[in-house]
Amino acid sequence: MLARSTSEEPMKTILVTGGAGFIGSCFVRDVLESDTVRVVNFDALTYAGNRESIPADSDRHVFVRGDIADRDTVTQVFEQYVPDAVVHFAAESHVDRSIDGPDQFIRTNINGTYELLTAARQHFSGLAGDAKAQFRFLHVSTDEVYGAVGAKGYFTETTAYAPSSPYSASKASSDMLVRAWHHTFGLPTLITNCSNNYGPYQFPEKLIPLMTLNAIAGKPLPVYGNGLNVRDWLYVSDHCDAIQTVLKSGHVGETYNIGGNCERTNLDIVHTICRTVNELCSYLPHDCRSLITHVPDRPGHDHRYAIDASKIRDKLGWRPARTFEIAIRDTIQWYLDNPAWTDHMLSGAYRMERLGGASNGK
Repeated sequence: MLARSTSEEPMKTILVTGGAGFIGSCFVRDVLESDTVRVVNFDALTYAGNRESIPADSDRHVFVRGDIADRDTVTQVFEQYVPDAVVHFAAESHVDRSIDGPDQFIRTNINGTYELLTAARQHFSGLAGDAKAQFRFLHVSTDEVYGAVGAKGYFTETTAYAPSSPYSASKASSDMLVRAWHHTFGLPTLITNCSNNYGPYQFPEKLIPLMTLNAIAGKPLPVYGNGLNVRDWLYVSDHCDAIQTVLKSGHVGETYNIGGNCERTNLDIVHTICRTVNELCSYLPHDCRSLITHVPDRPGHDHRYAIDASKIRDKLGWRPARTFEIAIRDTIQWYLDNPAWTDHMLSGAYRMERLGGASNGK
């Protein structure tokens, strides 16, 4: 989080890429509530980006539709809005989609990050004084770049990269570009690598919203393989609070792992969702546990991810504020309370509307 501006100072500007996606939109909502900065929200509005997840345009929130791989558009955004910081969320992020079609992951995650770094470097070179000293480029990445950890042990910031999917390989590549732009060109960068996020406004193809909505609808709950793959789960608002902490206090050139201290198998997650939906929706005619179906495992499915977040805890004083038990129940309740948002996402109507067309609901 940038320092709060005073009446004598101009309002600080944060350029947020991917700010209409799941994590990016949470960051935008949270930072607008907690600080007096202006957010320039730069998003291509692909399938996972939705303007219904972000505030309306105002003097403190400016939405710009654009592609981070489009050099001219990215350059224009830097020139027009003169950001004091960049928080880079924009990425293709679903492993299954990266297996089916890697091209867009290479274009967005690697080429797009390159274009953003190039524009940021040019912008940074033209700054002077306090503006130059305070500028930051924060790149949001994933623990999947580390590959799989064994049954014991944890990923640290010095763990060697060993990505297993086209998605994680493209994110690993973007991390390396960010590091190179710091060490070679002096761009003041920061990198965060987070564990699996969950919370409101998550696109329904991801595990927790998919299982929640299927459980409510009485549809099968497909679990890959034996369901014993382990992930560290992080509530999205806690993640965004950590990003604000790194942006404000992180040491330039450093990487910070962000985890939820919450290891669960995928099957544990599904059983928790079933139990919670059964409690919150006692009117349903089915026991959600009866819907669990095991399906063939996906290629390159890492067995366990586990984050060691001691660096950000010890150096910057951050730790997750919410327990999984409370946050998962709040998340499921949010999907129950917001059927219009989920129906709009599942129908694809929001995509048709942005193209000026009408959806037939299929």
